[in-house]
Amino acid sequence: MHKIVVFTKKAPQPVGPYSQAIISGDFVFVSGQIPIDPKTSKVVEGGIEVQTVQVLENLKNILESIDLTLNDVVKTSVLLSNLDDFQSFNRIYSRYFEANPPARTTVQAGLMTGVLLEIDAIAKKS
Repeated sequence: MHKIVVFTKKAPQPVGPYSQAIISGDFVFVSGQIPIDPKTSKVVEGGIEVQTVQVLENLKNILESIDLTLNDVVKTSVLLSNLDDFQSFNRIYSRYFEANPPARTTVQAGLMTGVLLEIDAIAKKS
């Protein structure tokens, strides 16, 4: 199966053996993004809302690098370090996915120190 590696400097660089995203056929599989500012390579300071914005901006930038948008996302998986943050997270998330939001799974998970969430995504090219 043919696959294409996606890379943009507008999102955090991978720190391990994975790609920012992979295109396979009509689908794009975006690796889990955490709230790292690609300009500083550091986790952004602030609570769940600030970190949610950074994660979604990272996802958006990866998709835009291959001429897609968040409207092309069909599925996300969300890892929250604390489910008590769900309502605050959802407020920000819903701004990015206003019309026709994707299918989603949200679970609580142990994440790196200082990281409150991680989101991966599957998008479909039209």
